[in-house]
Amino acid sequence: MKLVTIDDVRAAALRIRPHVVRTPLLASPRGDSERPLWVKPENLQPIGAFKVRGAFNAIARAITRSSADSSADSSGASPAAVVAYSSGNHAQAVAYAAAAYGLVAYIVMPEETPGIKVRRTRAHGANVALCAAGQREAVAARIVAETGGVLIPPFDHPDVIAGQGTIGLEICADLPSVRNVLIPVSGGGLASGIGVALKALCPGAKIFGVEPKVAADTAEGLIRGHRVEWPVEDRNRTIADGLRSQPSDLTFAHLQQVLDGIITVSEDEICSAVRELAYHDRLVSEPSGAVALAAYRQDATPPGPTVVILSGGNIEPQLLLSILADGLQY
Repeated sequence: MKLVTIDDVRAAALRIRPHVVRTPLLASPRGDSERPLWVKPENLQPIGAFKVRGAFNAIARAITRSSADSSADSSGASPAAVVAYSSGNHAQAVAYAAAAYGLVAYIVMPEETPGIKVRRTRAHGANVALCAAGQREAVAARIVAETGGVLIPPFDHPDVIAGQGTIGLEICADLPSVRNVLIPVSGGGLASGIGVALKALCPGAKIFGVEPKVAADTAEGLIRGHRVEWPVEDRNRTIADGLRSQPSDLTFAHLQQVLDGIITVSEDEICSAVRELAYHDRLVSEPSGAVALAAYRQDATPPGPTVVILSGGNIEPQLLLSILADGLQY
């Protein structure tokens, strides 16, 4: 299995530069004395999450390959359409990137996806199909067959992983002394890509994946040394709807190489982190985006400058109000 390299990540950074925000590292006054804290706010991306990086890289690469394969009498170099399946943030990212390239997007989303993510995906011009839990890959495959579109997976693709890895390039450039990086893990593309960049450029840094305790299939898999399957009904128990997927063979192979450990967090810890980011940092985070801060609060990492990845901020307003109302002591 060919894994993503630092050269792949660097090429992705050049490819996506015109389309994504180079998010800052925000120093937090609430880091402890031994572990100064920085937040990497990927909720500031155009679609509110890091997924835009991988989507732009994968679609740009698909267009390049299509152009290279086209014959002299071809009617056009671009793919006919792009197809994706996602619980929300990747859906919005592919829809947004496809619109930027003038492509038709077909997006398959589970029925339990928060309405705000469905509405925003459609707002970018995508054709959205809702499906039952656990059926999104099969529905997407059918749409690919019907439309001739190119599938852009949410994590199981080297171009997607390389695009997400550009976050790691920015961390190393802005904080070369970084010693800990905490990254949400679901399908594993984000941690895989960031890990590739950090291991190459900041080899002294420790990389920790973070999962909800009630959806900790990756944590179990890393202990066992192979991927494990958790029923979708179990994974769907977490409030962190963006962390209900499982790694693929490709991402799991990356995670085995780049992660120094994995931390699991409770549902209460996740909600507390959402409140902390909102009240103290003025940053809106969805539950999935707040798990890295929740893990930091466990004091489970070594001393040294620490970065937490706030992966996204697409949260239903009523859910955000409910979480904030439960923590008025802030």
